[in-house]
Formats: sequence, structure tokens, C-alpha cells
Amino acid sequence: MQQQVPHAQEGTICPLHKKDVSSVCHKCPWWTRVIGKHPQSEEMIDNWTCAIAMLPMLLIENAQVQRQTGAAVETFRNGVVDGVIRAVGAAADMAERRAIGARFDHN
Repeated sequence: MQQQVPHAQEGTICPLHKKDVSSVCHKCPWWTRVIGKHPQSEEMIDNWTCAIAMLPMLLIENAQVQRQTGAAVETFRNGVVDGVIRAVGAAADMAERRAIGARFDHN
């Protein structure tokens, strides 16, 4: 069973169709249901609206997620680098101890 698409509220003119939104939006493929949190206010959203009108908010949310992802990748990278530095240092120490031990074994 498919959900019925609601009409938009009267009073605004659609910039694409040049008609009142209440007479055109429910037929438009960009009239879509948006569910989630507003990226700036954390307010829950569950409403039908124009996808084109939602683009600024969605772009803001996308930028926030990209910043969070970049920070997580940088943290992971720093952990990997620290681990590699410790591993290389430990291997160098072990190689030095073996070299010192080999000199004493030959004497």
C-alpha cells in the first residue's frame, strides 16, 4: 500500500512551475518526505517538502559529516603512525641487542 503524497500549504508560488505550491507539489518528483534531525538545531524533522528547498540544509549536514569523518581518519592515522614508530624502534633495539650479543659471542 503506497502512502498518499500530501499537498503543500497554499500561499507560496513554486519557482519552477510558477503556480501555487498546493496545486503542483504533490505531483512533482522533487516533493519528498524528509525524516531525520536538523543539522543545526538537532530538532527532529518529519515532513513533506521540496527537495530543492532542502538542499542548503542537506549540504550543511554533509559538510558536518565530512569534517567528522576527516577528524576520525586523522585520529586513526596518528594512531597507526605511533604504532609503526614504536614497532620500528623495538625492531631496531632488538637488532642492536643481537648485534652486541654476536660481538660478545665471538670473543
